[in-house]
Amino acid sequence: MSDHRLAAELASRAGKLLLDVRAELSEAPAAERKAAGDRRSHEFLMTELAAARPDDAVLSEEATEQEKANSARLTADRVWIVDPLDGTREFSELGRDDWAVHVALWQRNGSHGELVAGAVALPAQGMTLATPEVVAPAAHDGPVRVVVSRTRPPAVALAVRDALDGVLVEMGSAGAKVAAVVQGRADVYVHAGGQYEWDSAAPVAVARSAGLFTARIDGSPLHYNQIDPSLPDLIVCRPEYAEAVLAVTAPGR
Repeated sequence: MSDHRLAAELASRAGKLLLDVRAELSEAPAAERKAAGDRRSHEFLMTELAAARPDDAVLSEEATEQEKANSARLTADRVWIVDPLDGTREFSELGRDDWAVHVALWQRNGSHGELVAGAVALPAQGMTLATPEVVAPAAHDGPVRVVVSRTRPPAVALAVRDALDGVLVEMGSAGAKVAAVVQGRADVYVHAGGQYEWDSAAPVAVARSAGLFTARIDGSPLHYNQIDPSLPDLIVCRPEYAEAVLAVTAPGR
């Protein structure tokens, strides 16, 4: 099975598991749904990746801090970067569909390596976006749509909205936001203020496959499988908006 197909299959199956957890715990407190979803999806992905790619390393959001700090992944040639449940809050709110499962593969290539496969499952939307064949739809005729968190839109995203005379689209998880750009339901996603590699690896792999622009907000490349997995800022947008967005986020670069 190819890495692309494996990423898509595992993300989709983890998503199905999460839908089952949601149904099983529909009457339970939200905190219980969150904990069960995180744990069971993580356990599933770790078990399946160990069976399918036993020689590869894995970096998961739900791993212990000791496991995340394990230096073995830093010397590995292939590292799967996964977020078993992106948008835990949205998952816990019955009826919301803006949460995701991320499965990406990083492969060593020179000093930094690169993302070579990825999948973002949107289980409550019945959809999985996966490399290598992702096609972004044509541009729309209305105002530029800037997708932001429904609870804490960063100031830089509001500045981009103002500079592009755009409108805000509120949404939950990072994966759902990037997927909205890939799906043509938004045009620009700008984030600043705290994320980690597992929040963006699979979405970025999918976005790049669709021909979208991806970078940090200063315009520099996104690097994965680093000693410190913090990757606090991100731009994903249609390529025709890249220069206008960077003029706001990285003036004078």
